[in-house]
Amino acid sequence: MEEQIYKIEKGNSFELKDIFDCGQCFRWNKQIDGSYIGVFGENVINVSETPNEKQIIFKGICQDNIKKVCTEYFDLNRNYEEIKERLSKIDENMKTSIQYGKGIRILNQDLWETIISFIISANNNIPRIKGIIERISAQYGQKIQYNGKQYYTFPTPEELSKAKVEDLRKLGLGFRDVRVYETTQMVINKKVDLKELHKEKDFTIVREKLLTLSGVGPKVADCILLFSTLKRFEAFPIDVWVRRVMNELYIKNEDETKVNKKQIEKLAYEKFGNIAGLAQQYLFYWKRDNTEVVSKSQ
Repeated sequence: MEEQIYKIEKGNSFELKDIFDCGQCFRWNKQIDGSYIGVFGENVINVSETPNEKQIIFKGICQDNIKKVCTEYFDLNRNYEEIKERLSKIDENMKTSIQYGKGIRILNQDLWETIISFIISANNNIPRIKGIIERISAQYGQKIQYNGKQYYTFPTPEELSKAKVEDLRKLGLGFRDVRVYETTQMVINKKVDLKELHKEKDFTIVREKLLTLSGVGPKVADCILLFSTLKRFEAFPIDVWVRRVMNELYIKNEDETKVNKKQIEKLAYEKFGNIAGLAQQYLFYWKRDNTEVVSKSQ
């Protein structure tokens, strides 16, 4: 494949750090020059910005036209300025968090890869998650050469089904090895049909199907719903950071551990509606990067 280049005007809704470091993806790595290189599908793309910060440059090898590939993956046809304006009107907390993470865009990541990636993410840290995913890809994916370096596609369900539990254990998955193995078998045997998940319009039905997969609990299911090509913006993943920020800003329980997920979900849907997942991402990113949040709740 020949190298392709595509450029867009930067605008206010595309910041490299905000997109790649907000917790939604694991196969993008920052380079010495400040750009990021990532693998998705059969594509290896370097994303950078011009020195004057006016343009974003996508450069790499693609299975299709780079403009089409990047427009779909980076959700470039969606107006994030309208979304931010809508959320900013809710209260000062949302306005502040959006100002901090103004360049976030939710990527359209492959559903299968997102499922396995977030199963691996359970009780794990980002460097370790990235390492495991890279080892799985190198062992079972397809090799791609770009700029004299080797990259690997994320393995398909068929490719990953060649791995036994002990094989996955050797790659450092820990207790997640059985879960990845069992989920792979479920998808291979169509106990959960990924194509049908894309067709299903009912959010609850899709979520319940995901919850039948081994290693997929409520938080992982909501991450899959939000960050994959399922693109369900009403999904509201709740982890320790989200519980903390929702409690500090809105619930105000002196004992954070007594704040349950149903209470948070109810509040989230009342405040943020069908774009609760986007609100979550701004709040999560802001809280995680700024551990002391001053409550400005109205």
